[in-house]
Amino acid sequence: MKKKDIINLIRYHSEQNEIAFKNVAYGIAKEFDALGDSQIAHYIMSLLSNKNTFVPQQVQHHVELSHFFEKVSLSDEPLILPDSLIQDLLGLVNAIQRNIGIHKFLFKGAPGTGKTEGAKQIAKILDRELFLVNFTDIIDSKLGQTQKNLEAVFNEINGLYQLEKIIILFDEIDALAMDRTNLNDLREMGRVTSTLLKCFDKINDNVVLIATTNLFENFDKAIIRRFDSVIDFNRYSRADLIEVAQNLLENYLSKLKIPHNNMRLFKKILNLYQDIPNPGELKNIIKTSVAFSDPQDDHDYLRRLYSIVSEEKPNNLKKLKEQKFTLREIETLTKKSKSSVARELKSKEVE
Repeated sequence: MKKKDIINLIRYHSEQNEIAFKNVAYGIAKEFDALGDSQIAHYIMSLLSNKNTFVPQQVQHHVELSHFFEKVSLSDEPLILPDSLIQDLLGLVNAIQRNIGIHKFLFKGAPGTGKTEGAKQIAKILDRELFLVNFTDIIDSKLGQTQKNLEAVFNEINGLYQLEKIIILFDEIDALAMDRTNLNDLREMGRVTSTLLKCFDKINDNVVLIATTNLFENFDKAIIRRFDSVIDFNRYSRADLIEVAQNLLENYLSKLKIPHNNMRLFKKILNLYQDIPNPGELKNIIKTSVAFSDPQDDHDYLRRLYSIVSEEKPNNLKKLKEQKFTLREIETLTKKSKSSVARELKSKEVE
């Protein structure tokens, strides 16, 4: 770590410049990781993911919007992302703070890759309230009413005098912006997409708007051009997903004061997946395994995780051995002693 980094950390802290502070701290974490000290790097990143360091303060202001909008609660749980995505989101924050007209962002990716959570994290970093556009109230069965509702939404957004305090989220904007050239699409929704294009062209430059899509391939190309930046959330390697899972597990184990002494076995169980699920699904799997586990048994969550991943209980000793689990790991998964496991496996070999 350079002297300049220490000076900058102190200066940015005294100036209450949280974004600059985070950028320097993130760079320091990368330096430690490059030097092989991954433990310190991971510790720094976990601190940066914590609400108390990642967010200057809780949002104190309150913006009132119509029934077309729903205020989104910002959770305290850290969001674990690959390095490339973290850099993109920090760049997005910098662009918003510079206020030079780059303010419309599209997050694309499969369900569960962190698009909506990423928007929440941006709102936390910038100390803004996040408002979700409620499509169920916008889309109407009456001819032409959906366009009128959409125009009303953008008129309301453009007319706000507290734009520096909010972020507008169009979650799964596919509902409004499907390709107008698709012959299977309803003509009415084609008109809605055209209305959306016009609304984007007239949007106030001070509006920070984030949209998400699971169906980027079917997205209207003219709408894509209206966004200043498109961020791809489909960038998790297998190693990234294992790291996300480990961080999620450590978070839940810490809350329940369960020892973190079986990470190697945890990773081996996850690696039984041919394709490891995206973070959203991983979160549910791990949370369920831990929450349902026996409070008197510190290893029960591992057995439950194995049952979810393998779709069967860890009772088949031969299969566990074929899956490269050690005798001690099989002992943990089956609750049988090592000597008993060894005898049973030996007897099966004789057979």
